[in-house]
Amino acid sequence: MALPPISTLGSVRSTTVRVPGADPSPSAYSRLLSTVKESGLMRRAPGFYALVFSSLVLATAGLAVGFWLLGDTWYQLLIAGAFGAVLTQFAFLTHETSHRQVFSSGKANDRVGRILAAGVVGISYAWWMNKHTRHHQHPNTVGKDPDIEVDTISFTETDAAKRSGLMAWLTRRQGYLFFPLLTLEGLNLHAQSIRGLFERRPIKGRALELSLIALRLGLYLALIFWLLPVGLGFAFIGVQLAVFGVYMGASFAPNHKGMPLISSGVRVDFLRRQVMTSRNIRGGFGMSLLYGGLNMQIEHHLFPGMARPHLNAARKLVKAACEREGLAYTESTMMNSYARVIEYLNRVGLAARDPFDCPLGQAG
Repeated sequence: MALPPISTLGSVRSTTVRVPGADPSPSAYSRLLSTVKESGLMRRAPGFYALVFSSLVLATAGLAVGFWLLGDTWYQLLIAGAFGAVLTQFAFLTHETSHRQVFSSGKANDRVGRILAAGVVGISYAWWMNKHTRHHQHPNTVGKDPDIEVDTISFTETDAAKRSGLMAWLTRRQGYLFFPLLTLEGLNLHAQSIRGLFERRPIKGRALELSLIALRLGLYLALIFWLLPVGLGFAFIGVQLAVFGVYMGASFAPNHKGMPLISSGVRVDFLRRQVMTSRNIRGGFGMSLLYGGLNMQIEHHLFPGMARPHLNAARKLVKAACEREGLAYTESTMMNSYARVIEYLNRVGLAARDPFDCPLGQAG
């Protein structure tokens, strides 16, 4: 049975694809990949990443000097916000090392990625690799993509319908509450990754990551409370974590939320699966810097090892391939993508209404 055109699936409703026996057609992706390789778009970009890393180090040093010179003043919260943004940029760079985009050696990517993640950002690299790899293998696939598993936010009507009490109230309004809730996402990411390091399973680099995270946290807290009074110190930490959480969430959320979902067990070929579940954000070089290349989500999912500077050139080839294959290529402005995310989450949240007002039989 052929997969229905993507345009009929909708980009706001939480439509779920249920097409048993969809025929995979790898030849289309193979041809596209060959064209991309022949165009030299899979080559590394060491100069670009050296410039990004150097810029982030200089920015961090500048913030440290500003932190020292300002002393006991509420203007420190400006430093805290800027530091949260810089840490997000370091997280983007860590994301790129995890995809082997920076160095030709896998070991070098992992080594640098682990140091950046645990020692700078304060998040487990092993936890991120496990979670993010599963997401790339099964984007927007129910039961397989960890990024749509129920948490504070419900991403499917089935999960929303199970909510009760306070969580049901929140879920009904989750679209409007999404960005306010992201202020807690920074703390949530730190907590989840540390908890992941204590899971009873083999974890490569567990001891090193725990040591780096503990060292980083200890130095961070010591510096803050050495220079700032307790109240201002906690405010500094709160602002930094809030900015980090909002920036991270706002960078990843528009990429897949509100795009079609795929039922577990449905066979969809690689090209179609990655394109139909992803959304790009329009914009030039500045947008790529702002989002760490995540604005080119379709190309990133099709070629996860592609360095950030080559994504825009690949976009032209991907759009041409999608046109030949009859695949809808979804891209939007930044603000429109956020509007779609909010509307999608609110639509899903309606399933959490009282069953006498909203029959659950209509969900899903």
